Amino acid sequence: MAEFRLGDDIDDYCVKCRRLTNHSIVSLLGTRPAKMRCRTCYHEHDFRNGEAPPKKDTRKEALFKQVLATVDPAAAESLEEPKKAKARAKKSV
Repeated sequence: MAEFRLGDDIDDYCVKCRRLTNHSIVSLLGTRPAKMRCRTCYHEHDFRNGEAPPKKDTRKEALFKQVLATVDPAAAESLEEPKKAKARAKKSV
């Protein structure tokens, strides 16, 4: 493994840019990078090992449907029907 130094360039996921960009090491924790600065937008954040954060909306929607189905199954089915009707209405126009 290569030794990291302050100011080295590393590819990492930028939270502000929402993509993998070049970063400079701002601080080290032992031999590992701790803080990074995006060289595109200059935003500082923790080192993420180039991994994007998981999407939250899909998990929340799935959990909401699961809870709704256990409380009132009829309401869960009616929640899905209007989406299909809207899709049909857009196609006919």
